[in-house]
Amino acid sequence: GEVCNMINKKYDEFLPSMQSAEDLVSQVDVLSGNIALLRAGIENEVQRDLNVAVAEFTELKQQLEQDTLVLSILKKLQEFDTALKEYNTALLEKKYVAAAQQLEKARSSLKMLESRKGFELKILKALGTELTVQTQNMLYHLGEEWQKLAVWKLPPSKESSSLESAMHSELHLRTVPSEEEETAGPRVASVLQAFAVLGELRTKLKTFGQLLLKYILKPLISYPSLQPFTEEQSDVLILRFKSSEPNLNHSSPVEVFDKIKLIFEVLHKYLLNVPLEQPAEEKKDCRVMLPELLGDMIWEELSDCLIQNCLVNSIPTNSSKLQQYIEAGVIKSTEEFEKALKNMQFLKGDTTDLLKYARNVNSHFANKKCQDVIVAARNLMTSEIHNTVKITPDSCVALPSLPDPGTGDHLKMQKTSKLLHNNVVNLENETKLSQYTFSLPTCRISSSVERLMELAYQTLLEATASTDQCCIQLFYSVRNIFQLFYDVVPTYHRENLQKLPQLAAIHHNNCMYIAHHLLTLGHQFRYRLTNILCDGAATFVDLVPGFRRLGMECFLAQMRVQKGEILERLSSARNFSNMDDEENYCAANKAIRQVLHQLKRLGKVWQDVLPVNVYCKAMGTLLNTALTEIVTRIAALEDISAEDADRLYSLCRIMVEEGPQVFTPLPEDDKNKKYQEEVPVYVQKWMTFKELMIILQATLQEIVDQWADGKGPLAAEFSAAEVKSLIRALFQNTERRAAALAKIK
Repeated sequence: GEVCNMINKKYDEFLPSMQSAEDLVSQVDVLSGNIALLRAGIENEVQRDLNVAVAEFTELKQQLEQDTLVLSILKKLQEFDTALKEYNTALLEKKYVAAAQQLEKARSSLKMLESRKGFELKILKALGTELTVQTQNMLYHLGEEWQKLAVWKLPPSKESSSLESAMHSELHLRTVPSEEEETAGPRVASVLQAFAVLGELRTKLKTFGQLLLKYILKPLISYPSLQPFTEEQSDVLILRFKSSEPNLNHSSPVEVFDKIKLIFEVLHKYLLNVPLEQPAEEKKDCRVMLPELLGDMIWEELSDCLIQNCLVNSIPTNSSKLQQYIEAGVIKSTEEFEKALKNMQFLKGDTTDLLKYARNVNSHFANKKCQDVIVAARNLMTSEIHNTVKITPDSCVALPSLPDPGTGDHLKMQKTSKLLHNNVVNLENETKLSQYTFSLPTCRISSSVERLMELAYQTLLEATASTDQCCIQLFYSVRNIFQLFYDVVPTYHRENLQKLPQLAAIHHNNCMYIAHHLLTLGHQFRYRLTNILCDGAATFVDLVPGFRRLGMECFLAQMRVQKGEILERLSSARNFSNMDDEENYCAANKAIRQVLHQLKRLGKVWQDVLPVNVYCKAMGTLLNTALTEIVTRIAALEDISAEDADRLYSLCRIMVEEGPQVFTPLPEDDKNKKYQEEVPVYVQKWMTFKELMIILQATLQEIVDQWADGKGPLAAEFSAAEVKSLIRALFQNTERRAAALAKIK
């Protein structure tokens, strides 16, 4: 019973919950149906409407973007148009800066338009053209205005730049602006500012700067007689030149600086003292100074010109003037000149090349001095060799006062002028060498070489009085003089040294003279020089052998030429054979006469030129060449008839009698006899030639006696074979001849 109750009780509780679950299911079914309906509705209708809306929205957005773009483009076009209109108005009112700014505005509008991608308007091309035309128009107007502000009156262009044309150059600057512009500010400022806005300022200034350099600044530096002056008329200031007598051919830097300063002051006052605004994007600091712009453009060229044509010339040429230069204040006036230009803002920054150059006077002095020395030396070397002076063992190089050897470094210049003798070289104060240790024989040298030697001594003397650096440079300059001589002279005078025996002789003497002086040249100055030159080598001795060789080679080459001519002439003597034939005899006689004539001419051109010992050796060598050739030819003959022998003898006699007469080393005839008698000393084959003449006249017995068993005078000059050959040629084949031949061995 209890179990039943429990079941009933559970069942009663179960039924209602079952009921509510069923309700729930039916509700879900209804909801589910609704959802299905709704989904169907959404899928069929709402989705479609939504798609349409999105498409519409996108289209509207694109439309808006398109409209905005068109609007901004129209706005830019309008800006462009307004800018050009305002530009035109401003230009008419001569408000140049405003006009230029409007043009720039138009330009930036156009840039914006062109940068739009996918939007190419045909109209843009036309606008670009219009802008270019208007810009050119504006520049033309500005150019016209600028030309009224700074008017150049220049000489006709065909005149070259000369003092004459500089006198005709003028620059007119407007001083008073006319009434209508009083309001617009000074015209200069507006014109230049407008150029600046259009980016054309530099071009304009550059042209102006070039004219300024060409017609005003450079002529002032080049022509000391030009004086700039200004003249004020009602509304212009005229800058022009007058000419005054120059007191020097180079103007002093101080004067030139003053003249140029005046020009810059005028420009500063009337033309360039206007502050300008630079277009913003070009410069962070938009203020720009006109003088600075112009200065940048012309300073380098101006400063070069000042250095080359003004400071260089003011550099002194000797040490005494060097002090004056420093005291004369060239350096100070250069500093002041630069300072003035800085104050006017033409120059910025510190020490320029100009000032560095002026301050560096010691080094320029040395360079200039060295250059002058080398130029002078070169001129001497390329001058004529044949203007000569006579040198004797007593000749001396006139020397300016030399420092006293005892003073070492502390140079006290001696007032007395020492003469450096060719023979006495005072090596130490106490020791005198023999008079002839270093003596030069009497001869002639080119006067230019004597002057060259003086130049070398003077330069070394100058060196001893200079600063260390300068001293070293000058010492090496002197060495360069000699190196230069060695290179230049033989080349420059090559043709004449080959063709003209006299010049070859003078050149030979020149080289020997230089070599002679180089032996002692460094010595007089050694106290000063050796302390400075690092290796202590204040010497020229190393150059001596080269100069001796140079002189010898040139003279020996000339000797070879002369020998060649002698042999050439003797070659026309038909080998001295068959002299009984008149024609042969004439040819041989003519050849001998020509040789003697040649030697006589040489004897004359070398007379008083070559040192006597060199002269005698040279003439002796050439006469010897002739005699040797004649002996060789005659000794080689196979048959000499009695008449041949007589004629050969008479030809040889001409040589023996007239040969010595070609020895005329001195102009005074009576002094030459001594040398003519000494001919056998200088002519090696003289005795051989005399023996040959004896053979031509001798009997067989006399020849045998002259031979004297190989101990006679004949044996001293000829070999046995040569004597036998001559006997066979001169005598017919007899027993006496055979006997004589047997004794020659």
